[in-house]
Amino acid sequence: MPRFSIIVPVFKVQGFLRECLDSVLGQSYADFEVIAVDDRSPDGCGAILDEYAKLDARVRVLHLPENVGLGRARNAGMPHATGDFLFFLDSDDTLTPGALRAIADRLEETADPDVLVFDYARTYWWGGTRRNALAQVLAEAGDGVFTAAENPEILELLMVVWNKVYRRDFVTEHGFAFPPGYYEDTPWTFPTLLSARRIATLDRICLNYRQRRQGNILSTTSRKHFDIHDQYGRVFAYVDAHPELAHWRPYLHRKMGEHCLDILAKPDRLPARDKGEFFRRTAELFRAHRTEEPVPAELRILEGSYVRYRARQRAAAVKKALDLRAEQARTMAAGRVGNGLSWVHAHRSLDPNLAVYSAFSHRGVLGDPAAVHRAARDLAPHIRGVWVVREDQVEHLPPGIEYVTPDSVRYRQITARAMYFVNNVNWPGTLVKRPGSVHIHTHQGTPLKYMAADLLGKPGARYGFDVPQMLRRADRWDYSLVANRHSELVWDRAYPCRFTSARTGSPRNDVLVNAKPDDGAAFRFRHGIPEDHTVVLYAPTRRDHVRGGHVDRFDLARFAEDLGEGHTLVVRLHPSLADGPARGMGLAELHRRGIVVDATDEPRVEEVMLASDALVTDYSALMFDYANLDRPIVVHADDWGAYTASRGAYFDITADAPGHVSRSYRELAWLFASGCWRDEESARLRAGFRARFCEFDDGRAAQRVVRTLMLGEPDVPESVPAPAAGDRDVLTTGTR
Repeated sequence: MPRFSIIVPVFKVQGFLRECLDSVLGQSYADFEVIAVDDRSPDGCGAILDEYAKLDARVRVLHLPENVGLGRARNAGMPHATGDFLFFLDSDDTLTPGALRAIADRLEETADPDVLVFDYARTYWWGGTRRNALAQVLAEAGDGVFTAAENPEILELLMVVWNKVYRRDFVTEHGFAFPPGYYEDTPWTFPTLLSARRIATLDRICLNYRQRRQGNILSTTSRKHFDIHDQYGRVFAYVDAHPELAHWRPYLHRKMGEHCLDILAKPDRLPARDKGEFFRRTAELFRAHRTEEPVPAELRILEGSYVRYRARQRAAAVKKALDLRAEQARTMAAGRVGNGLSWVHAHRSLDPNLAVYSAFSHRGVLGDPAAVHRAARDLAPHIRGVWVVREDQVEHLPPGIEYVTPDSVRYRQITARAMYFVNNVNWPGTLVKRPGSVHIHTHQGTPLKYMAADLLGKPGARYGFDVPQMLRRADRWDYSLVANRHSELVWDRAYPCRFTSARTGSPRNDVLVNAKPDDGAAFRFRHGIPEDHTVVLYAPTRRDHVRGGHVDRFDLARFAEDLGEGHTLVVRLHPSLADGPARGMGLAELHRRGIVVDATDEPRVEEVMLASDALVTDYSALMFDYANLDRPIVVHADDWGAYTASRGAYFDITADAPGHVSRSYRELAWLFASGCWRDEESARLRAGFRARFCEFDDGRAAQRVVRTLMLGEPDVPESVPAPAAGDRDVLTTGTR
């Protein structure tokens, strides 16, 4: 028998059905059957299903003689299921690549639980993707199995059937079935979860939940929403028939009240003339199933009349409007006070011993600015350093860091008087550069892809970028730090502004140039990596031509396995992808299982690099920094043509690579299996790359910035050759 029986009810989805079926039949895990139930669909769905059944023996089609609705269509498919687990997939949704393999692995790991709950992402008609907002519930559930009583948070997830798989014997034993109606998932989901003796979770996005432009069926305005009362009646009837579940009655009573009031509060769910009746029906049900537990304050309204409910809603709306008006008034008043203070401080003299730092849009003490700040503490302790840090990052600051939060009164006071500004991102447009202040822009590495003004010819890549505004902010720069002549030429072109290029090297790379053998030991210990393992760091960049920016270029689990014993694969996603759905597509689950190490959240990327023995990347600027370690680099360029067409590149990294180049997964795996990733040719290519792009990185960059740009002392990089006749000054080149 197959591992999965995937039951797909089908009705009026001919535009989405092929995508749904292809997402299933294209899975790498093939031990499943598809039972497609044609619910008398009036469009071309039936013919599409028959076509797929002829092409793939795993697909069976049931054509129902009449339309019975979603729940009963699922019921019709269940008697034909022979798999170990039932998977109810809606016919306009899709499975993510590798989903069935991940589910099968988790089922094996947890010894076939009654129910396995996995994660999903909402995919919008306009192309956006948003992960389930309660994904943390799955992550916090742990590695083992549990009951709903042991982990009641599992009941807070969306009450739907399609984010779970169910052991078929468990379903048969309890006789679970879907009732007719609008909210048919409710009387299935509560009984199955409350009855399950063994529940497991999978913290991975396995399904894309399609959000149609007109919304789903539950978003329509209709009296059909009255069905919710009947469905909760079925839930209470199930609990009444199973005395061992009686302790769940208070929870279900509260949940029912919240659910019904939520429907009533939405302006587009019920016709206005029916809202009073809906409230009364809800109140009757609420009274009928009341327990001895105290009624929560927010639900006591159901003990009164609809008139009282409407009065409270109107009062809440008025209060909200008044609160908003008051908040606007407070904001305006604070702005006037702040502007007044800023004006006062802006007319005081600059403080020559005050420097302001920021990195990655105020994310903390990181990158080049952090390296400059450390050097300034040693070389110029009289210069007070203050960091601009987002409120949500304050708790992560190292001890002893003085900071202000953006747009606070203290922020305005500090930035109005500071002499030095050090940042790797442009300061906001509201910050006015005062005459005499010194703005040092460190950038975020050596550029390969097009930046700033060069993006004007790449409209797809500059989506969300306001290039003219970016350049107006760059007009405040006094110095632009560069690690090589390539960067100097690029920044001159990409930022046609008045600044001086400072050939200082990249301050954050000092720790790489001065690396000692045991510098990465702390990272390895923290992540349980054996000392004798070869650590391969995989650091892909984002794709501007793909919605969301993330594409899995190859199977991480397969690569980790192909690397073999004695190797550890460490993955670090691009920072812009850290908070999106990318990690939920499999990386987080692979990290939990110890197959790979997810280093995306590591605050200091330099430490991750120090802990590795080799780098695999596509087009990430990280390779230019990593080259300072003189360790092997492999460029995986399987979509170089598409990448350059969409984003643009300043040179062909496949022709001027820091090591071997792979153009397919097969080539990448062969490079490591054969040992060529660290052969003489790799070393030769890396030496040429280092000579070109690590030109000014000599381990003294942070000191050089402090001495020359803040203290005014001379300091010529020892590694920089004397300039040719007519060339600009070695340390600082002419102002544009």
